[in-house]
Amino acid sequence: MKNTELSIEQATEALCAREPIFHRPDFGTSRADFEAMLAPEFWEIGASGTKYSKACVLHTLESRHAKPVAEIYEVTDFACQALSSNLYLVTYRLDLAGRLSQRSTIWRYASGVWQIVFHQGTSIAA
Repeated sequence: MKNTELSIEQATEALCAREPIFHRPDFGTSRADFEAMLAPEFWEIGASGTKYSKACVLHTLESRHAKPVAEIYEVTDFACQALSSNLYLVTYRLDLAGRLSQRSTIWRYASGVWQIVFHQGTSIAA
């Protein structure tokens, strides 16, 4: 894969527009859209501490978005850190209709395309 270097400011702007993942309809709502967002090796740890495979996440997203979804959320404490020349760690706090969580996502940028390598959501007591 060809890597195109981004400044941390460019990466932060691009990733801020994409987070929270799977809640931004402008980046897609179909299974094909979600498949394109996820790296082949993607996996997730949910708020429960359960590890989820890419296949499980895709199935859940397809079910959730079978009908239009309207969500109210607020992202705060957004931060982006370069892990390497094409890997970025994003962290933020998400208030999803009163359900608070701390989120982290590892993104890869290659050939002009962003893909999610890993995601974790940890519940925060209100």
